[in-house]
Amino acid sequence: MGFEILAIPPKTLATLRAQEGAELLVDEEGGSPLRCCLGRAKAGEEIALVSYAPLREWVAETGADPGPYLESGPVFIHAADCGGPVDQGFPEAHRGASRVYRAYRRNGRILGGRLAQPGEVAECVLGEMFGDPEIAFIHVRAVEFGCFHFEVRRLPR
Repeated sequence: MGFEILAIPPKTLATLRAQEGAELLVDEEGGSPLRCCLGRAKAGEEIALVSYAPLREWVAETGADPGPYLESGPVFIHAADCGGPVDQGFPEAHRGASRVYRAYRRNGRILGGRLAQPGEVAECVLGEMFGDPEIAFIHVRAVEFGCFHFEVRRLPR
């Protein structure tokens, strides 16, 4: 079973950086999870806190109608273009922490979810979940705040 990890697309990032209400800040200690490159901010790095609706990408591509599941929430991104993720695999910066894996149908409606514990192998959790043919994509989220981290899409066979 194949899948791909997706950060926020570059075109969307440019829009988010320019949006009213975007907060520019310096991550003094470092470690903020970045949705543009799927890494962590370095100490002293300039980042932006923006409002992002992760289902909008799916809606734009498929015409799906997720109804009330079209939520927005805060995410951190680099304040300037960073070039996006370096690796196509599961982001190393997101291993070793509890995560919520929220599964969606093709119509953008939530199908279910799973709490993954720190000792679980992310690729195994994703493979298990994508064993359900109704799951089109999965959002990986923080447990503490429920924030969106990145999307995982099923690859066509």
